[in-house]
Amino acid sequence: MAIAGIAILLIWLITAVLGIASFGFWIWMLIDCITKEPSEGNDKLIWILVIVFTNFVGAPLYYFVRRPERIQNFCQ
Repeated sequence: MAIAGIAILLIWLITAVLGIASFGFWIWMLIDCITKEPSEGNDKLIWILVIVFTNFVGAPLYYFVRRPERIQNFCQ
């Protein structure tokens, strides 16, 4: 019985840590988009809306799709 309780506690702890990390990543991408995305047309607004409304799908999408493109254009 004690092992089952420890397992449930461990699963809850891992879920809580992943949730907090995901929320932190989401906030980081939202702030990154708001502060560093160039305001060309509606790109900035659209990315902000994608990040806000698609939550934990929008943040990685921005990180892997738009952010490298923006950094590459900035460095050239």
